[in-house]
Amino acid sequence: MKQVVQNYKSGELAVLDVPVPGCKPGGVLVRSAYSLISTGTELMKVSEAGMSMLGKARSRPDQVAKVMQSVATNGVPATYRKVMGKLDSYTPLGYSLCGVVEQVGTGIDDVKAGDLVACAGNEHALHAELNWVPKNLYTPVPDGLAPRHAAFGTVGSIALQGVRQGEPQLGEVALVIGLGLIGQLVVQLLAASGVRVIGADPDPVRCELAERLGAAACGDPSSAAVETAVAELTGGHGVDQVYLAAGGGSNQPVELAARLCRDRGRVVDIGKCRLDLPWNAYYEKELDVRFSRSYGPGRYDPEYELEGRDYPIGYVRWTERRNLACFLDLVARGSVDVDPLVSHIADFDDAVETYRRLKDGDLKAVAVLFRYPEHAAEAEPVAVAVPAVKRHGGGVSTPGRAARTPVRLAFVGAGNYATSMLLPHLAQRDGVELSTVVTTTALSAANAQRKFGFAGATTDLDAVLGDKSIDAVFVVTRHSSHAELTRKALLAGKSVFVEKPLALTEDELAGVLAAVEESGNDRLQVGFNRRFAPLLQEARQQFGTRTGPASLRYLVNAGRLAHGSWYLQQGAEGSRFAGEGGHFIDTASWLLDADPVLVYAVATSGNEDLQAVLRYPDGSTATISYVTTGAPGFPKETLDLVADGKVLRLDDFVRASVYARKRWVSSRLPKARDKGQSAELAAFIKAVRTGGPMPVPLESLVATTAATLAVQAGLSGGAPVTLARAL
Repeated sequence: MKQVVQNYKSGELAVLDVPVPGCKPGGVLVRSAYSLISTGTELMKVSEAGMSMLGKARSRPDQVAKVMQSVATNGVPATYRKVMGKLDSYTPLGYSLCGVVEQVGTGIDDVKAGDLVACAGNEHALHAELNWVPKNLYTPVPDGLAPRHAAFGTVGSIALQGVRQGEPQLGEVALVIGLGLIGQLVVQLLAASGVRVIGADPDPVRCELAERLGAAACGDPSSAAVETAVAELTGGHGVDQVYLAAGGGSNQPVELAARLCRDRGRVVDIGKCRLDLPWNAYYEKELDVRFSRSYGPGRYDPEYELEGRDYPIGYVRWTERRNLACFLDLVARGSVDVDPLVSHIADFDDAVETYRRLKDGDLKAVAVLFRYPEHAAEAEPVAVAVPAVKRHGGGVSTPGRAARTPVRLAFVGAGNYATSMLLPHLAQRDGVELSTVVTTTALSAANAQRKFGFAGATTDLDAVLGDKSIDAVFVVTRHSSHAELTRKALLAGKSVFVEKPLALTEDELAGVLAAVEESGNDRLQVGFNRRFAPLLQEARQQFGTRTGPASLRYLVNAGRLAHGSWYLQQGAEGSRFAGEGGHFIDTASWLLDADPVLVYAVATSGNEDLQAVLRYPDGSTATISYVTTGAPGFPKETLDLVADGKVLRLDDFVRASVYARKRWVSSRLPKARDKGQSAELAAFIKAVRTGGPMPVPLESLVATTAATLAVQAGLSGGAPVTLARAL
């Protein structure tokens, strides 16, 4: 089997072939699925190994003291041989993983072969394909918890034990100094305990991540922001607890803790930072300084860890194994979210290069996972079903009845997008009557009626759906309601225009298609307007027919959301990409004249920037870069299509060009960007009025929605997602 090792003398890192460990009594043999790199502890060890002998001595004065004691006892020659022999040996790395039980030793009855377990210990949960793990250092993984998330178990237990040492109580305020991996977990655990948390870290990305994960405020420890937040949240008294989760040689964390802690507060050391306690500051406040020893009670006790002798729960409630199980339960129930902490997933064979990149700073990461080749179930592509569209009378689109003139429309929702991007194009259009507007609040309905001339305004959706005089319903509400409102309108026999997204889950998409099959009504359009943009349509025509596979790049400079935006309610309304990404996938698929068959997605750590790569049946690929951290002055959307010796370029719907034998460049638009809403609405109204085909085939709308859902599945699974067409 293979294992990651390091030579402490030379600093060499390697993936070695080593013998498979035996399955001894009192433990289990575990085949690794994912193991977690501790970007604090392990990188410190890796960095120390690269130092000179003098540097090693300076970084580990405790080991120097042991050497000097050995010199006094055994003499210089014997000590030298002993030290050099130990330094010039391979040592293991790793201490937190998740894997599958391959073999069960005698005396073990709580797991069986094939069970998924999380494992702990710097001698038993190593970066290796197989590990023997004693009973008290593993725990079964709760049902539904992904292996890559369960691999955080040990590090999570370290954070959990630190929080237990602080004894937090509901309503207290805590300060977490250092927002690396441990600090981020401490923030979430405290927030889950009903504690308001302030974070301190010089890295603004880590501060932003901690605020997303539950911190009330974060800032640079050297700035006034942290002190201001403490004063505001505590009424000037100071925080109840400080958690030192920082490393390094600075004494600033200890001094900051004394300055911001209240009288008789608690200071808990979890990390490995300098601890030169300023005596006066700690004495005057009578601060309670506590240390957190690794994963919890049982750590460093060979009878507990190796012989499996548990401590009675009545005497020791939270042992290291019980901490491990508790943390996994918190993750499984959603109280702690480790997915945003995953900066990178590397193949196990690339371990040496991954450590090098981390050490050199090429890879900025909070948490990095190794994925093992034997764990094929998650490493291979996941499948997301693209539901078949079933209609009465076979697979042909249902002809619509020709509507009376004018076409009578109802709007469900009258928020910003409806009133700024849709209704202005419809209010003065010939052959259209704005019949009724439906909103949840009476005043918003009245405002829309007054501004756009609706004949009626109501909060009663059922009355509108039951009105046979209404030809089409526009669904322009919050994302979480789109699928259900669309389903109801289809069952009522209406033509439906629903703003993107059509659905936020596979079940919601299936529900919409079930309504199509039940009612025989497939008169549906989703607000994918970019394909209707006149500039892009002209550029596509100038590009001409494509014969070979194409490469498409789409950069979306989405920008940051304003504080308080409902888009931030991801638990209820889905992610930003789930809500908006269909626009860009639809545009790519329209330009490539096909639907994608595979999606691979990766995201940066700590924000919503992501890359989605789509593959198409003819070998074409589209890469969509959706970023929120770009400059606000840069154009929002730029697109390049390359194929057959030609390049199509779109610059934010202001200018387009085609590079071929003869170059074509559009004239700059004299007015605001036209992203196709007016043409899209005209096509929809025409289809409703004439009973002709809807502007976009339903199969295409479904495929785009499924591909958008596959991006989220790919981010969660860390593997390509196959779009499987149902038959």
